[in-house]
Amino acid sequence: MADTQTTKKTVKLIVTRQDTADSKSYKEEFEIPYRPNMNVISAFMEIQRNPINTKGESTAPVCWESNCLEEVCGACSMVINGKPRQACTALVDKLEQPIRIEPMKTFPVIRDVIVNRNRMFDALKRVKAWIPIDGTYDLGPGPRMAEAKRQWAYELSKCMTCGVCLEACPNVNDRSSFIGPAAISQVRLFNAHPTGEMNQDERLETLMDDGGIEGCGNSQNCVRSCPKGIPLTTSIAAINKDTTKHMFKKWLSV
Repeated sequence: MADTQTTKKTVKLIVTRQDTADSKSYKEEFEIPYRPNMNVISAFMEIQRNPINTKGESTAPVCWESNCLEEVCGACSMVINGKPRQACTALVDKLEQPIRIEPMKTFPVIRDVIVNRNRMFDALKRVKAWIPIDGTYDLGPGPRMAEAKRQWAYELSKCMTCGVCLEACPNVNDRSSFIGPAAISQVRLFNAHPTGEMNQDERLETLMDDGGIEGCGNSQNCVRSCPKGIPLTTSIAAINKDTTKHMFKKWLSV
């Protein structure tokens, strides 16, 4: 008589955990029931429903961040099987098991795979990555951008401050003040804007300071890892050209 019992498929995960910002990290293994179309977020939710590790011990659920679940917010960035990426688009069926999940190392760990991305947000503040306005009253339609310019600017605007490019960059670490590829690309975006270009010299001056454009080692890891396919190295090359022009203009005006 044929065996009618079927072996239930499971998913194995090895999660690098950290209880507090100051405590040591450790690894914990989990084995959860498989469901079709699972991603890493749904795997974490399964652990949350039944927080028991492979040793049969009750444990605290894994802490993570997520929001949009469609690769737009950038909140669920983590290192999955050695690659920094978004957990929401990391499909279990396409991942080698056991799935190894770690927090990004470029940023301080808050707990488990939640990290503090203030370094990235502070960099955007340094370069004034916004369009300044002088009031909230209606001034009518703003200046128009040429279509060709608008198209490549739109590609730069897809940045979701996920931090993946900084994690992949060997020049961004706790021993370096390099501002990172994301902020440099945003300088290109806002300097191209008809209103934002009023502050372009100020942004370029910031990138000419310590930790600015000179910190790029041209490894090109950033453009290969960007989830949104943003041409980061093209932006870095363009800003390198702009800062050089700006420097010569300053010399000539002395």
